[in-house]
Amino acid sequence: MGHLLHDIILAAGIGIGATAVMDIWLTFLKSRGVKTLDFAFIGRWVGHLVRGKVRHDAIARAQPIKGELALGWLMHYVTGIAFAGLLLGIEGRDWVRSPSLLPALLVGIATVVIPLFVIQPAMGSGFAAARTPTPLKNCIRSVANHAVFGLGLYLSAVLLAWLLP
Repeated sequence: MGHLLHDIILAAGIGIGATAVMDIWLTFLKSRGVKTLDFAFIGRWVGHLVRGKVRHDAIARAQPIKGELALGWLMHYVTGIAFAGLLLGIEGRDWVRSPSLLPALLVGIATVVIPLFVIQPAMGSGFAAARTPTPLKNCIRSVANHAVFGLGLYLSAVLLAWLLP
């Protein structure tokens, strides 16, 4: 198998696993009454993005897009795979043979830059959720969610190291 294909498979396995760990965490939070992201809004934003509209005053009030929930979930997992690819690009494929927690956790936490400074402003929430009723709480929650994603990167790599020769 070529190196590129091998790396894509590793990134996909780690990214899907890490995103699933994050989803389990978000489901737990939701069961405790904590408001979490509606992935339909991600799909709506992406749907408008491909039509040329980048920024919204409030994505919840934007015109719905057909299939937005499925598109939102797809983008959520594609992003997780891309972030796993970033980790592999930084640490190299040898990291997967013997994964360590710190690099995965640091990359996971660092990925919070994308929602705080790109996605939230584009969806109308402002930089670092500044246009929401509780910006600090929302930022802390985002950092915690991405730390869980980082833990998921590590756990997924441990599983792959165990499964793959």
